[in-house]
Order: sequence, then structure tokens, then C-alpha cells
Amino acid sequence: MHLSNPLSLDTPRGRFSYRESGDLWGAPVVMIHGWPESSYCWELVAERLKTGLRVLAPDLRGLGDSERTPGTGHYLKHELARDVLALVNELGIEQFQLVGHDWGGVVAQEIAIAEPDRVQRLVIMNIAVINNLKGNQEVIDKVRSGSGRAYWYQHFLQTPDLPEAMIPDNEEAWLGHFLRTSDGSDFPREALDEYIRTFEIPGTAGTQANYYRTFNDDAKRWAGLSRHVFPMPALYLYGNRDHVIIPEYLNHIEDCFRSVRVEQVEAGHFLQEEQPGPVAERLNGFLQAQSNNVGTT
Repeated sequence: MHLSNPLSLDTPRGRFSYRESGDLWGAPVVMIHGWPESSYCWELVAERLKTGLRVLAPDLRGLGDSERTPGTGHYLKHELARDVLALVNELGIEQFQLVGHDWGGVVAQEIAIAEPDRVQRLVIMNIAVINNLKGNQEVIDKVRSGSGRAYWYQHFLQTPDLPEAMIPDNEEAWLGHFLRTSDGSDFPREALDEYIRTFEIPGTAGTQANYYRTFNDDAKRWAGLSRHVFPMPALYLYGNRDHVIIPEYLNHIEDCFRSVRVEQVEAGHFLQEEQPGPVAERLNGFLQAQSNNVGTT
């Protein structure tokens, strides 16, 4: 089931784009992309998912085809969660399963904290678990003991005005630096072209940087989540060749969930595009499908 072309929807929080596929009356699955991608990142996975699922893949604010809103406050991750919920509400969906990669995985966690009764199952892919303060501190300690050079781009993006000055007209070089596979094979060209297209939308250099400019304020919020336990069944799907989301991020995550499975894929950070078959296989084994209208209003 291929994803649709981008669709647009006005919500009380703004105008957002999304893609969909699958059975209109199937079990809703909201799949949230990360940086520097868009909803298109789920294309190769969606076409391999089992029947009985209704896939909804939003474009987060400032990326994909969603609105480019100025001001960093809109890009706090709990605010982005409210954006996704506004879209889901506008589509009349009450309960849903949730999949998130990279920053989309953080947004998915924020949704699961805000509306736990609505999130039936939670999948997180290659990102920190935000209530895992112990494990995340171990990551910080390890990074500080080395060069930390893998994280240079985060400091670049947090620098005022620099991304806005240097990325426009250089989108292919910028994105091509990050969007690579871990085994040396070609990154899907159609996907790269799609991300270049959306990065060429005016204002994107700044709005994509705002995901990192808000990180310190996000971290202050997450510092108060050490006692939180996600109540819904969860799957952490890890591309184990990732040089940024290192294995130490998995330390202690069993304390953060009532029930969690950890499964690994031989892939780098962008596992859903590097290894869409194994990713879809694991999602098919975890997500629950249906063929009626339960879960919609």
C-alpha cells in the first residue's frame, strides 16, 4: 500500500500536510518522521505493511509540506505533539497506534505522555527515550569523554542565523551529507530528491534548525520525567550501526515502560529506508490490524 501524495488539512493549530495509505476502516497507525526528512520516509515501509492498517503520516511543522512557522517556541517537542494531535483530531481518529523515528520518536513519546489512553501501541526508532534520565546521562558522559565530532551539526544548527545563511542553494550537499546508508549502498534517490524539494521551500533552513535550537528547553522539561512509565505496549526498533544514537541509549530503557521489546536491525540511523523489509517485518509482528471501523469517530 503506497503512501498518497501530500494532502493538506487546516487545523486549529495551523495547516499541516500528511500522507495516507491502507484500509480506511483499518486500525489507525500514525507514523511520524524525523529530521531532516518528511512523511515520505515511510514510503518503502508502508508498501510492505500488512492489510488491516490505516497509515497516517504527517509532516511535522517546518518540514515536509507543512507550514513554515517562524519562532522557536512552536518547535518545542510537546508543542509539535499538539500539532499532530490536532491533525489526528481533525481526521476524526480517537485511538491509534504510534510510530516515530528520530525527532518524530520524541514527538511520539510526547503524544503518549499527553494522551496515554488514546495510544494503543508505541514504536520508537533510533532516538533517546525522554524519561530515561539515567541512560541518557551515561550517553552524555561517554560523548564528553571522546571527541563528540559526530554531533557537530547540532551545534551548527543551534548557531543563530548561520543555517539560514549557508543552507539555501546548497540543499543537496547538506542533505546528501546525512542521508546515507551504513553499508555504502545508495540512499533511495527518489527519497533524497523529495527531501531536497521540501528543503528548497523558503524558510526551511530556519525552521529545521529550530528543532535543535529548542533542545535545551526540551531537556529541562524531560528532567522532570524520571518517574514516568509508559503504560502502553512498546517496541524500540534500533538500527544498530547508528553513529549518533549509540548503543548506550538503550541502557535502562526497560525501566521506562510497563512493557517493552527491543529489536535490532543491521542498519544505520535511517533504518526505515536502508532496510525497509526488516523494519516492516518487525512492525507487522507488533502492530495490531483490524478490518472494521473501531478506533474512529
